[in-house]
Amino acid sequence: MSGTLELAPPWQRVPLAEAPTAPLRRRRRWWPLLVAVLALGGLAGALHFGGTGLTLSGQATLLVFTAAVAAWTLTRIDDTYVALAAALVLVLLGVLSGDQLFATLGGETIWLLIAAFVLAAGVGASGLPTRVAVALIGRARSVRGLAHLVTAALLLSAFAIPATSGRAALAVPVFVALAGTLRERPRVVRALAILFPTVILLSAVATLMGAGAHLVTSQLLTAATGSGIGFGQWLLLGLPLALVSSHLAAELVLFLFTGRRDRRGGFTLDLNEIRPPKGLSRPERRAALLLAGVSVAWASEPLHGVSPAVVALIGALLISSPRFGTVQLNKALAGVPWSLLVFMAATAALGAALISSGAAAWLATALLGPVHSPVIFLVVVVLVSTAAHLLIQSRSARSSVLVPLVIPAAIALGLNPVAVAFASTAAAGFCHTLSSSAKPVAMFAHLDGTPTYGRADLLRLSLFLGPLTAGLVLFFALSVWPLLGLNWR
Repeated sequence: MSGTLELAPPWQRVPLAEAPTAPLRRRRRWWPLLVAVLALGGLAGALHFGGTGLTLSGQATLLVFTAAVAAWTLTRIDDTYVALAAALVLVLLGVLSGDQLFATLGGETIWLLIAAFVLAAGVGASGLPTRVAVALIGRARSVRGLAHLVTAALLLSAFAIPATSGRAALAVPVFVALAGTLRERPRVVRALAILFPTVILLSAVATLMGAGAHLVTSQLLTAATGSGIGFGQWLLLGLPLALVSSHLAAELVLFLFTGRRDRRGGFTLDLNEIRPPKGLSRPERRAALLLAGVSVAWASEPLHGVSPAVVALIGALLISSPRFGTVQLNKALAGVPWSLLVFMAATAALGAALISSGAAAWLATALLGPVHSPVIFLVVVVLVSTAAHLLIQSRSARSSVLVPLVIPAAIALGLNPVAVAFASTAAAGFCHTLSSSAKPVAMFAHLDGTPTYGRADLLRLSLFLGPLTAGLVLFFALSVWPLLGLNWR
């Protein structure tokens, strides 16, 4: 053994001062949980001993509903987890039966969405949406023209893609290509970045499949009144509002974020990076034909009597068939947002429990009882629905909370519950104030290598767009929809 001291290589030496130590345990804040438990206990006592007239089922439902809303608004717990836990608690308390909960998970609405997502995957895989978008946008010769052509393209996408997040994912490559072409005009790029999610969210009201909240609203109306809103009726009522609100929003974005020279200046777009080859391909023709057929079948349901879910399933099987299809069924099913479907089913069960237990009617009377004027009631509903995204981020959750309350209140005032629920759902489509308010806003806020917008830009937009949206919904509810067959009284 030699007398020299051999040291380990530098990368193997661990100084004593830097030796690994046991991780420090974070202090768990127990007081918020204690406050929540005490608050729910106080509410339970007030409901039970306060002479409210609510049945035990109604009291239990109201407690679970309050806890769910608090968890959605005040915690970071996943929305789907909260909704499913709330529905399960109602089953354990006997307010809902297990069959009722499972019926929502396997109901027609869920099957309709599954088939619609498969159909959307096939249409997207064909390249048809990108071709239509490029064909429209490529015609622009000014910034104002570009903004309105982008608006038109995004509005059309509502008929092909059943969720706002899916439409946003489809639109991101188009925006990135536009941003690259217009990189020398940063104000125009920022305006387009704001315009894309703004129109995606506002145009969703055009169709029943535009957002899961629409299906939740129709489902709750069916549970409360026996009839919901079909695809054709929703299209008749929602498309005019989507057209007007989307194009007015485009003008507002241009006014707020670009100058007069920006709007009037001409340019030439280079979209070669995303431009498809000339002429429709065979998959594109098949996708276009199938999408048109499914849309016509949905709109003409009163004539043939085939339910929208069955029509969607036929379309899904055709778009994924071995010879005719454009996508494999297993790949399309892998892209279905199952968490969203479970969330919708659970919130629908929660909303149905609110209505059937009498909790919704009692709460609506307690909150809206002082409002005796039908017009003021409608104004309050629209304003609350417009601002609800500040507390409840999920669009479907907002409908699950608001619609069960407005239905009995509308009936008590002698109003048409379908009209009031539709107005509430349309107003709840405004969710632009924060990047966390909606997935499309968050997606366009953070794009690597592409400048977009910040929090101040969203606040500036919302300061004008919020009142504009609420005013438009009220105008349509009072003046336009009655002409289309939906009277609010």
